[in-house]
Amino acid sequence: MNEEVRKLQPAALWNYFADINAVPRPSKKEERIIQFMKQFGEKLKLQTTTDEAGNVIIKKPASKGMEGRPTVVLQSHLDMVHQKNSDSHFDFNTQGIDMYVDGDWVKARGTTLGADNGIGVAAIMSILASTDIAHPPVEALFTIDEETGMTGALALKGGMLEGRILLNLDTEEDNELTIGCAGGVDVTATGTYKPEAPTLNAAWKISIRGLTGGHSGMDIYKGRANSNKLMNRLLLLLYNDCAIHISSVDGGSLRNAIPRESVAIITVAAEKSDHLQEIIREQELIFKAEYHYTDPNLTVQLESADLPSSVLPSDLQYRLLRSVYACPNGIYRMSPGIEGLVQSSNNIARVLIKDGSYSIQCLTRSAVDSEKNDLALSISSAFELSGAEIGFGGSYPGWEPRPDAPVVKLMSDLYKEMFGESANVDAVHAGLECGILGTNYPGMQMISFGPNITGAHSPDEKVQVSSVQKFWGFLLETLKRIA
Repeated sequence: MNEEVRKLQPAALWNYFADINAVPRPSKKEERIIQFMKQFGEKLKLQTTTDEAGNVIIKKPASKGMEGRPTVVLQSHLDMVHQKNSDSHFDFNTQGIDMYVDGDWVKARGTTLGADNGIGVAAIMSILASTDIAHPPVEALFTIDEETGMTGALALKGGMLEGRILLNLDTEEDNELTIGCAGGVDVTATGTYKPEAPTLNAAWKISIRGLTGGHSGMDIYKGRANSNKLMNRLLLLLYNDCAIHISSVDGGSLRNAIPRESVAIITVAAEKSDHLQEIIREQELIFKAEYHYTDPNLTVQLESADLPSSVLPSDLQYRLLRSVYACPNGIYRMSPGIEGLVQSSNNIARVLIKDGSYSIQCLTRSAVDSEKNDLALSISSAFELSGAEIGFGGSYPGWEPRPDAPVVKLMSDLYKEMFGESANVDAVHAGLECGILGTNYPGMQMISFGPNITGAHSPDEKVQVSSVQKFWGFLLETLKRIA
């Protein structure tokens, strides 16, 4: 229960984490958490402002004796990914996250945990509320809508911040100091069609479930299954072997999450139903063999369904199945300059075909803007050939690494001093707000770090208690050393 979490150390951090996890805070619906943070700052009698986008800025003077130090911006995002297991009866709009302690980890029951980026928010709140922590002047920047477009960071105007050093608390491995990230763009294919009455006399519901999922940037190199690609592969096979007609497809949920589930309703001639069932059984074994390392709980389920009222036109079905098949998914190119770093990738995040309209949404990432645009054009070409309309949105820049920045050297040396080993100073294949913030604050030194968080953007999300303690100590010592 959440009371278990409140007893963990450092107590202030875990209590603030429990407080914000009691406030629903999905991306683009952050009104309640924005109001919560405003009241928090005002109650502390600190200068608290909210910009037009909803970003909250709380400024705190330096602790005694550190007035002459440079101002430090502490930054985290307020929104969290709301995702739950299909069998979880949970209402994100009205319920707080149900947390529990499992050994050295904090988890949530059936939903995302919100440690991404709630632990960062709670750490900053702890510093703002403290009376005994040594720190330079602090500007706490709490951005909104990081998870679905980074619109808060994009909307933040120059001149709102005075600090020239920014500590972003949104990294998910405690031995990493992140100094660069990929940019991204949404590529969405949409269209409409005139539904047709079914001509086949048997209907089936196909469900692909139990996939591992995960963050579509940080976890893309792990080769996990994408439910939208698997469903499309299965449907094309059934189309070729059983002449099925598709009524609907509903797969994936969030643009930045590797899709874990997909459900399709199809029709088939009754005399081919046995053959269809045999193909499903065989294909499930094939999928399980291909993904037994990454997705051990993968299942393909088949159950009879009521005959739907409509199906796709045959020509559109033909074109869409092949367009999704042609669309690249996963790693597109590895970095030639940084060993082990994904440079460009694509995630087919959402497929929805139903009742006369369709939408296929991809999130394309790259550390190189020209390559990001080239990959987006490749994806759009696959869908344009099927007659879809293409939309590009949510584009954001990457963050160019500056390994020679003084804050990078300071924190690298401090990490080795405190923990007896070198930190991994690197860039990540994920969107961080630093690249965007740097456009309006050029020359600002930026670095990102945080505790161990696994399974972000999925109901498997968890955060390590001992790692939070390590992160917290490192943050406090960093604030003491910045000069």
